[in-house]
Amino acid sequence: MSEIRLSSEKKLRLFSGRGFPELSEQVATELGIPLTPTSAYDFANGEIFVRFEESVRGCDAFVIQSHSTPINKQIMEQLIMIDALKRASAKRITVVAPFYGYARQDKKSRGREPITARLMADLFKAAGADRLMVVDLHTSQIQGFFDGPVDHLFALPMLANYVGSKVDRSKLTIVSPDSGRVRVAERWSELLGGCPIAFIHKTRDPLVPNETVVGKVVGDVEGRTCVVIDDMIDTAGTITKAVDALFEGGAKDVIVAATHAVFSGPAVDRLKECRAVEVVVTDSLPLSEDQKFDKLTVLSIAPLLARAIREVFEDGSVTSLFDGHS
Repeated sequence: MSEIRLSSEKKLRLFSGRGFPELSEQVATELGIPLTPTSAYDFANGEIFVRFEESVRGCDAFVIQSHSTPINKQIMEQLIMIDALKRASAKRITVVAPFYGYARQDKKSRGREPITARLMADLFKAAGADRLMVVDLHTSQIQGFFDGPVDHLFALPMLANYVGSKVDRSKLTIVSPDSGRVRVAERWSELLGGCPIAFIHKTRDPLVPNETVVGKVVGDVEGRTCVVIDDMIDTAGTITKAVDALFEGGAKDVIVAATHAVFSGPAVDRLKECRAVEVVVTDSLPLSEDQKFDKLTVLSIAPLLARAIREVFEDGSVTSLFDGHS
């Protein structure tokens, strides 16, 4: 024999940061494997220590971390986990970020501004990540910021199927809160049988964060059930103003649907008090008990993440999960 042959098979290992361990546990349950035991704690000055309790050499590593509050800490912890895996000889490292932090700054609107979505991709690459897996990016162009494969997963089919099962589709209008989400509204329409689309013309003062001025509704909403869609709800200012504008335009009912429930500051109070009959989100980010309210519905993305992880591990097709939506 002039060679040594290995009979070893690929090994999938799942790692969880401390940002949202419950979601990681659900993904692990869906995959039928346990999370790899990890020691993680903070030093007195806030620095983070991470160590894996089992050998990770040669494994296909998937590192799940939701970029929840405090967001900078969660991102730094994930970067440290990636570095630890790289130095421990993991074969391939995939960052699983259900909510990709800093995605809103994806271009320069004015001079002397950062492009943080690109900075994030660079940080993951520098730490040692080979691949990214994310859910509903703020804009699809962010996929091009990472030098490697990016699996852009969509919660849209899950949200659309849920909403479609609750309403009369013949009286449904999909509403984009601004002109930038019209393409997403079109996908909703395709999934729900070609219902009409409307959008709300709005302006934003670049000097005032989280504040929008809602203009008029463009499209027919009178007497119809309207679904306002967005990728995230942060302070809920844009969404609740959109709800008011729709009722002023004659809408019969309004449902709010978004992937990421950031729910900063006054968001929960605004959503409770707004006239929407239901607010539908996913569990890409953790919600505390005081952030939950009667008309809030939370759908689990654990099955979606688990299926995508399995497809990547088995060299299958992630695009096939979305019926060609990519």
